[in-house]
Amino acid sequence: MYELAILARGGVLLTVWAVAAGWPPGRLAGRLRRDGWQRICRGAWAAPGRELDWRLRATALQFLRPELVCSHGTAARLHRIERLGTAAADDPLEFTAPAPARSAPGAAVRIHGTTFLTPHDRSIRRGLRTTTPARTVGDLIRTSATREEAVVVADSALAHRAVAGVRREAVVRYEELAAELAAPRRGGGRARAWLPLTEPASGSPAETVARLRMGDAGLFAESQPAVRTPEGRTLRPDFLFRAAGLAVEIEGYAFHGTRRAHERDVARFNALQSCPEVRRVLRFTAREVFQHPARMVATVRAALSL
Repeated sequence: MYELAILARGGVLLTVWAVAAGWPPGRLAGRLRRDGWQRICRGAWAAPGRELDWRLRATALQFLRPELVCSHGTAARLHRIERLGTAAADDPLEFTAPAPARSAPGAAVRIHGTTFLTPHDRSIRRGLRTTTPARTVGDLIRTSATREEAVVVADSALAHRAVAGVRREAVVRYEELAAELAAPRRGGGRARAWLPLTEPASGSPAETVARLRMGDAGLFAESQPAVRTPEGRTLRPDFLFRAAGLAVEIEGYAFHGTRRAHERDVARFNALQSCPEVRRVLRFTAREVFQHPARMVATVRAALSL
């Protein structure tokens, strides 16, 4: 019999692999537990010491069910596409499979059955079979409950930005997304109506929501325009109402983080106010944008009327 660790792939061992290698089924579970293996789901175990995170669980399920393709929220994680809210450890894994799709082991799994999944819709990302960025964004927009959810996803995919501490390029082009949404599928009509609201220059989900809410109030600003200090340094405020000389900055949940980051932020704020195009700067936290958008809009409107 082969040692169990030799049989594992990517930190995952399937019961069927061990049995095929000669391990008696009746003794296997006890031996695995004694050796510190961790049960992922029925028929799959994680190697001792491995973290049972969402990627390991997705790997195990794809070993068990080769037809499963990571999609929707799970594919967004793989492609580093942001969504409204933060991903939690207990978020359900999401897969797409040919219809009719049978359920998967474990309550925290969601399988979307479809007849619309071609080889062009699939890719490999970080070792997992997943929908392409265009298909992922298309699926998320078509199933979004709100306009904000949909545009946040599209903005993130279209933008060059840092996500979860990783700087990445845009993962999809506008033309690819438009072609994906042209397919006659449920939710496609409103998805196509939301697509023109996207802005690749947007720097965060909070900026996207702020832009949408200001637009609802008839307040339209440039997103991330380049302005220069008298010394020639280029800065990009989140929004600029150029005629009024009003810059609007949206601060993330942890925009300081360290003393050094705080010092850089203060220096940037002072430098921004020195730009000839900027006569006043308003700053709002992400919490204000998400929880009190009317108050944010009223403050911007009042500043524009001065």
